[in-house]
Amino acid sequence: MSTPATNPPFRDPARPLRERLDDLLGRLTTGEKLALLHQHQAPVQRLGLDSFRTGTEALHGVAWHGPATVFPQAIGLATTWNPELVRAVGSAVGDEVRVFHQKDPAAVGLNVWAPVVNPLRDPRWGRNEEGYAEDPWLTGVIATAYGHGLTGDHPTHLKTAPTLKHFLAYNNETDRCTTSSNQPPRVLHDYELPAFRAPIEAGAAVAVMPSYNLVNGRPAHLSPLINDALRKYTGQDLLIVSDAYAPNNLYRLQAYFPDGPTAYAAALKAGVDSFTQDDTDAGPSIERLTEAIDRGFITVDDVDTAVRHALAIRFRLGEFDPPELDPYRALEPDLVSCPAHRQLSQEAARQSIVLLKHECQVLPLNASAIKRLAVIGPLANTLSEDWYAGTLPYQISAYDGLVERLGADRVEYCEGVDRIALRVAHSTSYLCIGADGVLRADAGEGRHFDLFDWGGDACALRSVRNGRHLTVADDGSLVADQHGPNGWEVKQTFRLVETGDTVQVLHLNSGRYLHVDGTVSLSDSGTSFELEVLIDGAAEAARVAARADTAIVVLGNHPLVNGRETEDRGDLELPRAQDRLVRSVHGANSSTVLVMTSSYPFAVSWAQQNLPALLWSSHGGQEYGRALADVLFGDADPAGRLTQTWYHSAADLPDLLDYDIIATDATYLYYRGMPLYPFGHGLSYTTFTYGDLRLSSTSIPADGEVRVTFTVTNTGTRAGSEVAQLYTHQQRSRVKQPLRQLRGFQRLSLLPGESTDVELTIAAADLGFWDVTRDRHCVETARHSIMVGRSSTDTRLAATLDVRGEHIPPRPIDHLAATSFDDYSAITLTTATRDRGDAVISLEPGAWLSFDDVELAHMSYKASVANRGATPATIELRLDDPLHGDLLDKLQVLPSDKLTSLAGQLSATGVHTVYVVFSAADVVLEGLAAGPG
Repeated sequence: MSTPATNPPFRDPARPLRERLDDLLGRLTTGEKLALLHQHQAPVQRLGLDSFRTGTEALHGVAWHGPATVFPQAIGLATTWNPELVRAVGSAVGDEVRVFHQKDPAAVGLNVWAPVVNPLRDPRWGRNEEGYAEDPWLTGVIATAYGHGLTGDHPTHLKTAPTLKHFLAYNNETDRCTTSSNQPPRVLHDYELPAFRAPIEAGAAVAVMPSYNLVNGRPAHLSPLINDALRKYTGQDLLIVSDAYAPNNLYRLQAYFPDGPTAYAAALKAGVDSFTQDDTDAGPSIERLTEAIDRGFITVDDVDTAVRHALAIRFRLGEFDPPELDPYRALEPDLVSCPAHRQLSQEAARQSIVLLKHECQVLPLNASAIKRLAVIGPLANTLSEDWYAGTLPYQISAYDGLVERLGADRVEYCEGVDRIALRVAHSTSYLCIGADGVLRADAGEGRHFDLFDWGGDACALRSVRNGRHLTVADDGSLVADQHGPNGWEVKQTFRLVETGDTVQVLHLNSGRYLHVDGTVSLSDSGTSFELEVLIDGAAEAARVAARADTAIVVLGNHPLVNGRETEDRGDLELPRAQDRLVRSVHGANSSTVLVMTSSYPFAVSWAQQNLPALLWSSHGGQEYGRALADVLFGDADPAGRLTQTWYHSAADLPDLLDYDIIATDATYLYYRGMPLYPFGHGLSYTTFTYGDLRLSSTSIPADGEVRVTFTVTNTGTRAGSEVAQLYTHQQRSRVKQPLRQLRGFQRLSLLPGESTDVELTIAAADLGFWDVTRDRHCVETARHSIMVGRSSTDTRLAATLDVRGEHIPPRPIDHLAATSFDDYSAITLTTATRDRGDAVISLEPGAWLSFDDVELAHMSYKASVANRGATPATIELRLDDPLHGDLLDKLQVLPSDKLTSLAGQLSATGVHTVYVVFSAADVVLEGLAAGPG
């Protein structure tokens, strides 16, 4: 084997990056290039290139590589509304990634898969905790801050290479690889794309991962927007990494292509540069790409384009520079979970806690006045790791934090869960855990289990005998040897299925029942058990609460059960046993504080109506308990503010798979109901007033900006934290506008009586929207309400601003894209062709599209249509009403999957709303254009 060339140009840091890339590309063989297009890039020993891998998980700490600092979940970091703090967290995580990389470069790569920027459209999404906000602008602000922390501050060298996830329109785990997200142009351009654009434009992300789902019928990994939008947001090379196992989905689960070479070629040409498939084995991916070249689907030039993107990131990470130029080489191994990072974790957890309700002065707690504090609940004395969390180096639970503050003699703990036994019906045998931890059925010891209700009819069983959770071992046996639900395939959850007076025990992961036949095994048929409640957890908690001055009830979710990757929630309710627990405690002690720790919002209307105080935070990391104690005792003012709307019920939400937030009145932008807690909500222990709202101008041009200034005063007797929020609303428009939209905010810390002036700037361009009639961004001439306050529904000051923009003219009929509709019924979006373009497809007879302000003319036209149904269908063009409007024309569409051009004739003139009405389901329309068919 030849030795590497001495100081080739690609190793010269004085040369421009483009020149270095060209030199290295010119030295690689085609085989070596193809090997660089897999997650695990092979070394090129003859050139001295080391192996490289993408995909270190770093969402809120270094994950899957042993103990590391665990910060609050991503949703919790966003709830701080503190970009500077979030950037510091990102920097700490980036430092720890570097330390792990120095220890094991092959296992821990510097391309990190974070942050997640999918706007949190629906709180039922199983991965809700991974995102930042339901608002795309706020998502972009927080993602940019975290990304900048990960990239570091060096002018030429990246600390790590952040990857945005998941492109595009991905908010459901249900059938996530086969469902298609409907993305009308305005939703795409005004809601989905901005969250990705901001961090890329700011240089806070250098890579993007497409999502598993399809968008408008096309797999996201094939989206033309990868090249047409994402790569145009930056002048740097942007690396596109596939999600795990997604490449094979293209020709297997999704059946979009007939075979692997065709699928891989299409993905490469669409912009995918790195194939995350077959774990560490790059061989199958290389084989498919090689065959794609041989069959003429792709060229070596296509491969070069992707390899250039992959290598550019490695250059920016400093891999090919002399070691002495590495600004991060001096990071010490003991930086992982060092005191500074522990303190930062506590501060992030502290600032993420939201005070949802505060009455009767129950909070803050007075340590000197408390004789006995009850700490109750299944989350009161434990912390949980989510799938993308790091391994907790230690745990400070709520109970731990409160004991540190008051001493163990003044804190009484009660888990508040039922203790049960399961007796084989009509026998003397019970399910028992033996001394060896194995589940059996007999009349011996080990029959007692603690029953944890995690919602969604999922529960866990912990053996009282050994304190471990029941699970299914790799060999299929049932044993109690786990600390709790864990792993990618959670095997520690069950459902108690009522069968009259008995129950059967369903193992959720396998879908099989516990069956007793000499031994206990899993079977398609279940044994019936009589459930005996030995200790009523809610009643026991009530007794503990009754003898306390105050009861702190800590409830919430387990991050790996009932809402996690691969599993959406069915509703928003608290688990039934937890709801019963808090009601019982409050019945025994009116001074009850509910503390919710969860990955997502809950519908807690009863608690809001009846309890004096409620707090919420995400799972807060290793220092959660100390942070909670700081807030409960008033050492820190509650600083968190919600970044999602909390609803009274799932009935307030549209279908989980309907992504058109405009049509469905979804998120705080369009929701017309009264939420349980609004976007931006969060209370303080003190009070604030707002005043003296001033605009630098009351009228600005479309390229201008306005400075909004106001005064905030702490009118209470305590120091406090406030997040002053600025919203706008366009009062009149050609299109449906958001009811309110966040445009700026500022975190404030004020002493009693202290006032401060806040100045926020709004650019008129940001008040624009996507104009579907001309397929571009537009700033209308319009009046805007400027609203300042404490949340999206608690505005204290208002003014008006006139923007001198443009008037959208009537649209001509001679080029009418079907997706440029203004309204629709029983319509969704689909592919126009396999590679590019969108069209619409009818879902039922009578489906329609409407196009407002269409200027008609006497003309011949052609319609691009298809009929995926089995029988002939029609498309009607009507004026001003889909049922009774004047008929302009009627087209007969014969069955055919292929788009064809049909000729038509129009005889009307004037400006009207045009309706396109479909007589049957599965009729496709790409658009209308002038000219004969």
